[in-house]
Amino acid sequence: MKKKRPALRERALRLLARREHSRAELAGKLRTYASPQEDLEALLEDLSRRRLLCDERYAESRAHALSRKYGAARIAHELRAKGLDKELAEQASGAARATEVDRAREVWRRKFRVAPRTREERAKQMRFLQSRGFSFDAIRAVVGGPGEG
Repeated sequence: MKKKRPALRERALRLLARREHSRAELAGKLRTYASPQEDLEALLEDLSRRRLLCDERYAESRAHALSRKYGAARIAHELRAKGLDKELAEQASGAARATEVDRAREVWRRKFRVAPRTREERAKQMRFLQSRGFSFDAIRAVVGGPGEG
């Protein structure tokens, strides 16, 4: 007995029930399952109109989840990578900018626990925070600049 393929709408709703998706991300996941007679764009429009699919809500949710580990620059980059426009990504990561020093300090504390003793250790710790997308000002506030500490 052949198993029936779930309809495109069912598949979309199942994905959205698990977590928020950006419009571009959901379209990418559904594209491989859409048959030529199914109109993917119309489905996405309908889901948006019914507020089941919302890029703003996705951006806010994703930015909040990423803010535990990453700085505002990295959050904005991750959101743009999921298909959000630059303005929306910057807006969602803006809230993270306000608490960037505190979050950088917490990430640093979980990773290193002790202040750097040498220039090499300081550079390593600064590179780590930089790779997480924290601003230079936040990194300097946490690790300190040359001659500090």
